[in-house]
Amino acid sequence: MRARIYQPAKNAMQSGVGKARDWVLVFEAATARDIDPLMGWTSSDDTQSQVTLRFDSRKAAEDYARDHGIDAEVVEPKPRKPILRARGYGENFATDRRGAWTH
Repeated sequence: MRARIYQPAKNAMQSGVGKARDWVLVFEAATARDIDPLMGWTSSDDTQSQVTLRFDSRKAAEDYARDHGIDAEVVEPKPRKPILRARGYGENFATDRRGAWTH
């Protein structure tokens, strides 16, 4: 059984990093998906690909994989880039402006 351990990125609809601190263990698909000829639905006999395990730390995920004989690959998270704060309209008239505000 092959698995991947990673730390998911922040959801685009989130303003914080609430659920992005957990580490996730997901299993790779063992077989390819089949297309049903009648309905056109995609299906698979592999139930392990539906399993997602969440852990509080990377070490806990690695320990779980080692204890259960799972060949896991750890994917390091990419560092977050700091977002420059956009100034609002009201800050055009702030007292800490460096230059005069003109049109």
